Amino acid sequence: MANLLSIKDLKVHFSLKSGLLSKKRETIKAVDGISFAIPKGTTVGLVGESGSGKSTTGRAIARLTPITSGEVWYEDTLLSNLKSSQMFPFRKKIQMIFQDPFGSLNPRMTISSSIEEPITVHHKSMTVSQRKEKVAYLLDKVGLCADMMHRFPHEFSGGQRQRIGIARALSADPEFIICDEPVSALDVSVQAQIVNLLKDLQSELGLTYLFIAHDLAVVEHMSDTLLVMTEGTIVEQGDAKVICSNPELSYTKKLIDAVPVL
Repeated sequence: MANLLSIKDLKVHFSLKSGLLSKKRETIKAVDGISFAIPKGTTVGLVGESGSGKSTTGRAIARLTPITSGEVWYEDTLLSNLKSSQMFPFRKKIQMIFQDPFGSLNPRMTISSSIEEPITVHHKSMTVSQRKEKVAYLLDKVGLCADMMHRFPHEFSGGQRQRIGIARALSADPEFIICDEPVSALDVSVQAQIVNLLKDLQSELGLTYLFIAHDLAVVEHMSDTLLVMTEGTIVEQGDAKVICSNPELSYTKKLIDAVPVL
């Protein structure tokens, strides 16, 4: 199976002042030389504790965070070498679903306007009526009613807002979606609904996911391949079910033991 994404020796370092009055600077190695590939149509799960560098990895791949060094390939295109203006065609292909659905939606915009915005940017030839039809189609696709499109984000529950965030990510017709902790802010019962929705959409639309989370139980259900990350490096990787059933490292075992049993 061909790789859609290939990450080679990716590094993201931040230079910060060591103190309020100090002139010295220290380097924070958020991501420190990681390599992996994401085959088309599959899900790669990226897990680790808070501060391990997993969200920074996702943002670096999408070029939302500057890359210190390394390579990010999208098929045969080296994204990490492109200027910001050259990234425009890939903004359509690469989308993100964020952890906080309320924070990722403009509270002053209706749901219709939020979903329609990427359509307007990436599908300039579509008429107003065609864009509205697509918004209605996307809302139905994520399990919401089309007559909700004129409401505002505060009128929805957390789970409904995440469905809206998924519809917004789909509006540009992407091939690859980075799911950055998409269910961690939701109730357990709602988490299962969103995970199943993402799996159904992947099967129907042929999507490829990077699924970032700290809950191994969710990632195991969602992923084909699992990457375990700590302190900016990948310490274990392989088949998701194999790692979750028989982890090699004590760090991975601790992550598994930390999952609450209901």
